Amino acid sequence: MDGGIGGEESPAGPVGILGGTFDPPHVGHLLLAQTALEELALERVLFVPAGQPVHKEDNAVSAAHHRVTMTRLALARSPAFVVDTTDVERPEPHATATLLPLLRAQYPGRQLWLLIGGDSLRDFATWYRPQEIIAQAPLAVLARPDAVVSWPDLEAAVPGIRSAVTFLDGPSVAVSSTQIRRWAAAGRSLRYVVADPVVAYIRRAGLYQNR
Repeated sequence: MDGGIGGEESPAGPVGILGGTFDPPHVGHLLLAQTALEELALERVLFVPAGQPVHKEDNAVSAAHHRVTMTRLALARSPAFVVDTTDVERPEPHATATLLPLLRAQYPGRQLWLLIGGDSLRDFATWYRPQEIIAQAPLAVLARPDAVVSWPDLEAAVPGIRSAVTFLDGPSVAVSSTQIRRWAAAGRSLRYVVADPVVAYIRRAGLYQNR
């Protein structure tokens, strides 16, 4: 069952939040979610597709309904993973700092964890109001082999961030949705990096063919 504004009753345990464009969702997202689910004893992980960024070109990000559908397909066999459409349903601007209060209202009294990859931690100082983010939810980070974090610079930009970070001990892959879209446009196989139902949907919908 999808989450979203007015969703089902809150679960008993902590909740992980994994946001992104999910264009498309891939094995890296699932590895992060599964690792956090186990290591943090989460009740569930919310996959939160980002709302449509109207400031970008039409072909920069697939339409929200495609991204939501692909995410649902990717999670179909994982009952602890839930698609939450809060960000898609709200108006611009879309930012994590303003999303978290909406999710907290859905899960009052629950511990919220923001799940991110090492590349996002590396670039965290560039996020909108990063100090507000770590005040609302600690960061659970799965390191990436291609992302090096400069802690002195990050701590100078976002004081207190080191104490807000918990590193997860799980497998990580250096794969991105950008790479996958290029592979799809070139006619390459997406097997093993994207769930089979998502691959089938990409083909049916004709996504990524003109990129």
